[in-house]
Amino acid sequence: MAVENCSVSADFTFLGLSGRRDVQQGLFVLFLLVYGITVMANLGMILLIKVDPRLHTPMYYFLSNLSFCDICYSSNVSPRMLADFLSEQKRIPYNLCAIQMFFFGALADVECLMLAVMAYDRYVAICNPLLYTVTMSRRICTQLVAVAYIVGLVDSAIHTCLTFHLSFCQSNIINHFFCDIPPLLALSSSDTSTNEIMMFTFIGCVVGCSIITVLLSYGYIITTILRMNSAQGRRKAFSTCASHLTAVAVFHGTLLFMYFRPSSSYSMDTDKVASVFYTVVIPMLNPLIYSLRNKDVKGALKKAISPELCSG
Repeated sequence: MAVENCSVSADFTFLGLSGRRDVQQGLFVLFLLVYGITVMANLGMILLIKVDPRLHTPMYYFLSNLSFCDICYSSNVSPRMLADFLSEQKRIPYNLCAIQMFFFGALADVECLMLAVMAYDRYVAICNPLLYTVTMSRRICTQLVAVAYIVGLVDSAIHTCLTFHLSFCQSNIINHFFCDIPPLLALSSSDTSTNEIMMFTFIGCVVGCSIITVLLSYGYIITTILRMNSAQGRRKAFSTCASHLTAVAVFHGTLLFMYFRPSSSYSMDTDKVASVFYTVVIPMLNPLIYSLRNKDVKGALKKAISPELCSG
């Protein structure tokens, strides 16, 4: 019989990124700036894609969904982290910790799958342009996004339920800055082997499918690019692929580092630094990497800022 969870009505306490008050104040300013840029850049991208008819294509439909996911993803962690930088007691109620973990896990899966969908979209556009409008119809695009959210919600619900059925009798201090699976497994006084197996299996399927889709898509894309006659076209295409693959590598690399090790090998101080990349930095970089380097988006932005200049 499972041991009764003795912390159902208790709070958890975060150790945060640093225990030094002066460092916390500096980090508050830094991450407040990063969070502000994240929200403004992604919200601006959504509005720009919405108002400009030239951007009403599958690629930008996926970009707008990625931007929406990035806003929610960052907002699930950053505001709480910022408040804790200014607080002496970094406490979070048990139920709110479960909610934060659920939405974080769901949005991380959605982000992962959206990167795969976007890679597949580029594969169809570059390698099979004549079939693009049929293959990436509005209905199919909507279904792909819906599947990403359904998979994320179901996967996260499983991990959240399994994690919060564990006992946390020895300590309520989480050596992290938000509620995530690895630090809670390390904190639990229960046997976490089942949780680890389920985590490796389900997260492995999501991350593995995403990585395979990205690698296959860009493999075919690069092969197609190498056959181009225009050297300038090849350089431009390679530059775009390199930017996309950089974002994918950073996001997936930190996920693999965080979730595909046994709990006995966790180093929380190292993991906290890695977590900053995929919870704070990547949502800020995505609109820059995927959108602001795009000529169509820059043209739409110039038109929105100064329509008389563009019409002149």
